[in-house]
Amino acid sequence: MQDIFIEDVGSGAPLVLVHGFLGSSEMWTLQTDFFKNNFRVLAPALPGFGKSNKVKSCNSIEDMAKSILTSLEKKKIERFYLLGHSMGGMIVQEMVKLAGEKILKLICYGTGPRGNMPGRFETVDVSREKLKTNGLDNTVYRIAKTWFIEEDKSKYFYLCEEAGKQTSLEAADNALVAMKNWSGVENLKNIKNETLIIWGDQDKAYNFNQVETLKENIINSALRIVDGCSHNVHLEKPDEFNSIVINFLKKN
Repeated sequence: MQDIFIEDVGSGAPLVLVHGFLGSSEMWTLQTDFFKNNFRVLAPALPGFGKSNKVKSCNSIEDMAKSILTSLEKKKIERFYLLGHSMGGMIVQEMVKLAGEKILKLICYGTGPRGNMPGRFETVDVSREKLKTNGLDNTVYRIAKTWFIEEDKSKYFYLCEEAGKQTSLEAADNALVAMKNWSGVENLKNIKNETLIIWGDQDKAYNFNQVETLKENIINSALRIVDGCSHNVHLEKPDEFNSIVINFLKKN
């Protein structure tokens, strides 16, 4: 497997940030700048996404998880804090399944254990159909708008649009297939890592039932709901998001 791109900045305990569907490592700019003073921040671009868009994409969540674990092994990173957003939240659940002992603490953000995403603004099949019919750029613009309360007027919408447009068409379709075929519900009871769940109260991609299922089934978990945000809390209220995360990482 080709190596994926990983932004790697700062020093200290490693903190791995895993982006979601149509994302890339650049979407974490406001987090990378903040956390690099306390942590070694690693933000991979998934196969077929962002600066890894020439790498062959994966059509399963498990393979995406393995690609990150392999890259971290090559960097000789033994143990790390782990945060996953959206589809990246599915990937981190899978990483826990494969290598739970390596993960110091887990953050599941704007995500859930059901890959078919019941209650999403549109079904995965509709997204696949529209991707095929309307192309990548149109799909990126249309879907990224739903991630913000202020839609395309949001200050950091451009970050998502630029990131999304780097995705290979194959990677976008494969990711939709990967999500639709994935469920992590059965594995939640096996997650022993201390876990924080973060959710924007107006998220159109993952409904409350998704985060509630995480909270009720992950034994050692806490839920933080951020008011007045959609799917991208880290870009809608970055200061609040960063503060929630660092407080969780630093508490004993």
